[in-house]
Amino acid sequence: MEIGRFGRRPRQPAVGFDEMEANLRADLQGVLALNGMGGFVWELDSGLVFLDRGGLTVFDLAPRAYDGRAETLSRRIEPEDRSALRCLVDDALAHRDSFGAYFRVRCADGHLRWAHAQGHIQRDRTGRPCRIVGIVRDAGPELEHLRQQAALEADRRRQADVVQATTSALSQALTTEDVGAALTSKNVMDTIGAASMVLSLVENKRLRIVATAGLAPEYARDLRFVRLDDALPIAEAVRTQSVRFMRREEALTYPRLRPHVIDTDLTVSALLPLVAQARPIGALAIIYRDKADFTPEERNLLLALGATVAQSVQRAVLYDQEHAMAVGLQQAMLPAGIPDVPGARIAACYRSARTGHEIGGDWYDVVPLPAGRVGLVVGDVQGHDIHASAVMGQLRIALRAYAAEGHPPATLMARASAFLHDLDTERFATCIYAELDPATGRTLLVRAGHHGPIIKDAGGRCSRPHIRGGLPLGLPQHGRHAPYPTTSLRLARDETVLLCTDGLIEFRGMDIDEGMDRIEAVLRAGPADLDRLAEHLVTNVEDRHGQEDDIALLLVALSGG
Repeated sequence: MEIGRFGRRPRQPAVGFDEMEANLRADLQGVLALNGMGGFVWELDSGLVFLDRGGLTVFDLAPRAYDGRAETLSRRIEPEDRSALRCLVDDALAHRDSFGAYFRVRCADGHLRWAHAQGHIQRDRTGRPCRIVGIVRDAGPELEHLRQQAALEADRRRQADVVQATTSALSQALTTEDVGAALTSKNVMDTIGAASMVLSLVENKRLRIVATAGLAPEYARDLRFVRLDDALPIAEAVRTQSVRFMRREEALTYPRLRPHVIDTDLTVSALLPLVAQARPIGALAIIYRDKADFTPEERNLLLALGATVAQSVQRAVLYDQEHAMAVGLQQAMLPAGIPDVPGARIAACYRSARTGHEIGGDWYDVVPLPAGRVGLVVGDVQGHDIHASAVMGQLRIALRAYAAEGHPPATLMARASAFLHDLDTERFATCIYAELDPATGRTLLVRAGHHGPIIKDAGGRCSRPHIRGGLPLGLPQHGRHAPYPTTSLRLARDETVLLCTDGLIEFRGMDIDEGMDRIEAVLRAGPADLDRLAEHLVTNVEDRHGQEDDIALLLVALSGG
């Protein structure tokens, strides 16, 4: 008996190789089936398709119910996908060695299942396709994973869009009204996907509505008076400084909310307290329709949105407060009223710029003079800060004093220039001064670096008389006093004179002549009453150009026969 290499008889296999191959095939089929996969062999000449048990499972076929025919399998595939798959296989048979495709299988109970087939084409010696061998698998979990990933990516993009749209809108907001307008804009509302929104500020233990969108008028009226101790979810959110995510069912439990919710399709709402430096300053309510609930990602996004809005509101509140103080200070430095001047009608208007909270140096003044005359002053100190306003106040007082002393216009202007120069402020000022005698209409005008007046007659025609001028006030001068030439005009009974600062006539992207033309057109179309005309002029600039600078103006006309 032959002895093995190591002194032992070689062991005989327990089973034959054919049986081992059969067992291996069975094991492989089991592994494929456990992973939702199966093998197939498609004999092209006979049209028969062999499916292992994993393949039968993918097509939801019982072994006894499958007759091995390709047509039987084809009937399981959705008609639309069946045609596309047939074209793909025909193309592969003609031009390639393999193919792969996703398709839908109609299961026995009627539901659809996504599947994927990968086939390799075998050819005979002549190159003719004779067989397709491949794997078919359940693609549902794979495609569901891809769908979830796509949904997460879409959600991330939407969140980024929300942050970008909100941040962009709020970046230009100065006042609390600006913040409200930005949040309730169509772009932000559409991006957030909200049906309604309410922005409120805390004032005197109440919530004051700043802006609303998509809210029924009666609902908005009811929310105008919300105390912080009211039994309302928005007030509770502010009191507790905690975000509330509320469903429709919970909203209906609040008696004050129920009438406004019961007949609507509003489903959920996010109530965000706006907190700055550990202190509640307002609230933002975002209301949705046709939305079941908020996902964790959406809740985090809304929390971040609330923090961003709170910062913007805090800046806007500070701006509003500082702007109100600045305007109040500026108004205190201007005349408390226009004195009565027999024989003349006079109107004045001052409006601070909307683009910054600091005040500027624009001013006007009306100074009664002896013999029934009146001095009219409009000027602008360089700069747009508290220092400019302080210099303006001192210069205004000096001009009034020089006028009261009886100096002629040229001397008055020269003394005012010397006074400003002696203040050592490094600021200059432009100014126009008119001394009017209402009895005769005689008007003496002096200009210091300022543009001239516009005069409108009874027919609406406007003119700009040439007024000789001198240097702005406060600049170094040669000699004791700088020369300021005087121009004499005679104002007719039917004429109106406009004196103003450059905020009324200078606009971005437009030269001063175009600005003067624009104001002349507004002046011609304005009302006859001087107070209304002054408001008309300023409002037109605000509406059309946004008013980037302070405006001070005087309108004067003779009265009587």
